[in-house]
Amino acid sequence: MTIELHTWNTPNGRKISVALEEMGLAYSVHPVNISKDEQFRPEFLKISPNNRIPAIVDPDGPGGPISVFESGAILLYLGEKTGKFLPVDLRARVPVLEWLMWQMGGFGPMPGQVHHFLGVENATDQKYGLARYKKETERLYGVLDRRLALVEYVAGDISVADFAILGWAWRHERHQVDLAGFVNVKRWYDQLMARPATQRGFEIALS
Repeated sequence: MTIELHTWNTPNGRKISVALEEMGLAYSVHPVNISKDEQFRPEFLKISPNNRIPAIVDPDGPGGPISVFESGAILLYLGEKTGKFLPVDLRARVPVLEWLMWQMGGFGPMPGQVHHFLGVENATDQKYGLARYKKETERLYGVLDRRLALVEYVAGDISVADFAILGWAWRHERHQVDLAGFVNVKRWYDQLMARPATQRGFEIALS
């Protein structure tokens, strides 16, 4: 049965469209226009009480239809559902969870603040916040680069953690980060972006 993807064209939304394509799951896109505050509509809040995209509704969930909100939770749910990109073995799963949490806690919130402060028109208001979050974003790219010097994908084998991180690395130009300065990240990024399913995940209209 077809999974409903309620989302918008954002890094967090792209994580899920890429994962759905990579896992070969049928899905339909239900745009939630966050520029028009559609995320606050009562029908959306029923499936995403934190009024954030993305969220999914799986009519073929365990024991019946199920909704899932928060992109990291969705990725874990889809990995469990399909048995793909999420190891069963606990030792192999640990780095997937580590790097997924790393993305959720840092490599998303920090570049997201760069996005915000780039849009602040008053130079005085912008200066401190932009400098702070650009520095932290650069640090996080460095952490990722050092990890990818050791492994092909962040957890060794390709996993949902890669899809999570890729959604934000996709916006590296908006972060004002040149991937040429992070050669291992660039290799990983280009390798993922060359995958046909990942390409479809970025090409599908989400807004």
